[in-house]
Amino acid sequence: MGSTLNLSLTDELRAFIDQSCGDGTFYSTPSEFVRDLLRQKKSQLDAAEVRKGILEGYQDAISGHTTAFQGDLQKLLKKVKK
Repeated sequence: MGSTLNLSLTDELRAFIDQSCGDGTFYSTPSEFVRDLLRQKKSQLDAAEVRKGILEGYQDAISGHTTAFQGDLQKLLKKVKK
C-alpha cells in the first residue's frame, strides 16, 4: 500500500463521510470512500485534458492547420489497440 494522509475535516464533512461508509453503503471504510472520490476527481481532470486536446485539434482543423496523413491508418490503429 502507499503512504498515508491525515486530514482535518469539519464536523459536516466527517458526518457526510460517516453516512457514506459502513453497513448498507458501497464503502466499508472512510478510506475506501475518500480513495474513490480522489479517483473520480482524477478521472474528471484526465477527461478534461482529453477534451481540451480534442477541441484544440478541431480548432486547428477549422483554421486550416492540417497536414495530409501519408501512412496506413489501419496499421496504425492495430498498433494502438495492442
